[in-house]
Amino acid sequence: MDAHLRELRYFVATAEDLTVTAAAARLFVSQPALSKQLRALERRLGFELFERLPRGLALTDQGSALLPVVRAMLETWDRGYVEARALSHPRQLVVGMQTAVGRDLQRPAVQRFRERAPGWTVALRLVGWDDPTAGLADATSDVAFVWLPVPTGLATRVLIREDRWVALPSGHALADRAEIPFASLLEEPFVALPVAAGPLRDFWLALDARPGPALIAAEATAADEVLELVSAGVGVALIAKGNARLYERPGVTFRPVPDLPPAELAIAWRRTDPRDIVHLFVDCIDPV
Repeated sequence: MDAHLRELRYFVATAEDLTVTAAAARLFVSQPALSKQLRALERRLGFELFERLPRGLALTDQGSALLPVVRAMLETWDRGYVEARALSHPRQLVVGMQTAVGRDLQRPAVQRFRERAPGWTVALRLVGWDDPTAGLADATSDVAFVWLPVPTGLATRVLIREDRWVALPSGHALADRAEIPFASLLEEPFVALPVAAGPLRDFWLALDARPGPALIAAEATAADEVLELVSAGVGVALIAKGNARLYERPGVTFRPVPDLPPAELAIAWRRTDPRDIVHLFVDCIDPV
């Protein structure tokens, strides 16, 4: 009997949370998709892993027996894959990022790393919002600057907290205000991150501050694409204060939204990555 790694990861996450809702949020997938994958795995195994209860799930005896075995197998696979992939690019550390980092974080960190790890090179890699791990999930990045929240399986250290601002077309009726309460934006069409971004998409739509769903005018996978859509008058978008400075351009006005919790920029790495070089890079970053 063969099982796919993705199905096994879904099993472990669901077994830890014992609700499909919480596990789907951690995995950045929809609840129906997660339920479908779990059912497919159970059919392939020939037995049920979970009891479906009125309020959540419980592991069956078979699920309880399988869980520690699957955990150990996934950890071994993750370590082995990272080590094997590193052989293709020896002594190169790949740093992923979702937006320009700036904030005097990246440049001094790379400089310190080069001083402490002579012979190593650093490759910077911009990854679209459709991968909220910035390349960590598929090991195409070794460490990454990411905006929280991130999927399960990653370790993070918060580097900076910044207020959320809104990007508006310069001719927008709200653009002449010094600051804009979020209630004034509830009826505005928004430029959203792709659905694959999961809870990160929800955060930049501020869904937890809304009485209902957001009006989505368009989706974008990169910051430049978001702001081009804003400039064209397609919609508005929330953005971190520091990114408002980094991505300043004609046709877009940025204003603070004072009643939203701040955004958090973090450095992230895989919990299962045992390499000292990864932790050396993390230690080279000074939080702001």
